[in-house]
Amino acid sequence: MRVFASVAEEGGFAAASRKLDISPAAVTRAIVALEEQLGARLLQRTTRNVRFTDAGRQYYENVRAILVSIAEANEAVADINATPRGTLSITAPVMFGRMFVMPCIIDYMQRYPQVKMIAHLVDRVTNLVDEGMDVAIRIGHLPDSGLRAIKVGQVRRVLCASPAYLEKFGTPQLPADLSQHSIISSSAVSPHIEWRFQTNHEPLLMRIDPRLTVTSNDAALAAAAGGLGIARLLSYQVCNEVDSDALRLVLEAFEEEPWPVHVVHREDKLGSSKVRSFIDYMVENLRTNPQLNR
Repeated sequence: MRVFASVAEEGGFAAASRKLDISPAAVTRAIVALEEQLGARLLQRTTRNVRFTDAGRQYYENVRAILVSIAEANEAVADINATPRGTLSITAPVMFGRMFVMPCIIDYMQRYPQVKMIAHLVDRVTNLVDEGMDVAIRIGHLPDSGLRAIKVGQVRRVLCASPAYLEKFGTPQLPADLSQHSIISSSAVSPHIEWRFQTNHEPLLMRIDPRLTVTSNDAALAAAAGGLGIARLLSYQVCNEVDSDALRLVLEAFEEEPWPVHVVHREDKLGSSKVRSFIDYMVENLRTNPQLNR
């Protein structure tokens, strides 16, 4: 295939022999053997030039793609064996980044001292292409895009309150009961003052009148743990407080379907070693984390 492609690209047997550093006779033997194997003539030879047959032109297009794939595969293997180095940028939600991404970053950078990393921890969806990000953590259903995504878990939108608050004001049994409670709203999770629930597999939309509105999940978590009222957060954000009984979940039967968690990136399977190795490390750690699969 390489000899045939060289003859086609160089325009003749002699030029191909020079490019490949083999004899013209070896080039001729290779083309004859290939045509006999395929049972089709690929090239028309004249004293002045070499031209494709119809079969040869189609075969060349296929061969060229195959040879490119082989070259890329060889380069990828060499790159895999290389030590990751250079700068890598990742973006994730603030609390998720603090709880799950930063431990991975610290360990990865200790393993590979020639890697520099920039962590953008923000509660907004960043554009990987426009903002130059290599990797992103996305929580929620993904829109169609040219990006690649690997699912690593799922989280729930949960309602929670402190035991002291529930003992004093009672535990809501239905979403409609929330109108009788003190509500803490985090605009980082619920930018609209409407909360979605699910009952009998049907969506239910409740308009909420919060007593306290904050712009960070940490603040909403602190207010709920302090006994101010009922907050809506993501399950991973409250897992430690729920495990220690500092917070209790309410209205679990009315929760929406869980939200998927993805590692999103722009790399193909033959991308740079630093990005690929970091993605592999992140995926392995996140998929085995029980807090992301409750």
